Amino acid sequence: MSGDDNLSDKDDRLIQRYDTILKESALLTTFSGILFGFLLNISVNTPRNFSLIDIIVTIIALYSITIAASLFVMPVIYHHVQYPYGNWHKFKVRSHRFILSGLIPAGVTLYLGLELAIHSRLGSIESFILASLPFILLYLLFRARKG
Repeated sequence: MSGDDNLSDKDDRLIQRYDTILKESALLTTFSGILFGFLLNISVNTPRNFSLIDIIVTIIALYSITIAASLFVMPVIYHHVQYPYGNWHKFKVRSHRFILSGLIPAGVTLYLGLELAIHSRLGSIESFILASLPFILLYLLFRARKG
């Protein structure tokens, strides 16, 4: 009977690990889906004061968040295509790669969205520079955590 209990405990821990990764994926997918909706609304209902550069930035941001959302949903797709697993480590590594790869286009989209918001109040060059400040601060804080 204790052999069955050990197997059950191992299965429970494995399910919890899957659950954690899939919950992270769901959260990031929701975030990117909402951001995609806002950008799509802006592109469909383009404000009258939008310049050509604003339209181009919006299109690039839409493409970028589409890629991010696709990468964030990949662990769920991968889970359903490959289930049941024989190799937990392989699932974990691939899911990690999908999510990390999605963070880059998501960051680009956040930058471009901030640039669009600032550009509505200031000029082009200023908006591109000011939009980079939160990301520079984030990078500096990231580097400082190691030191």
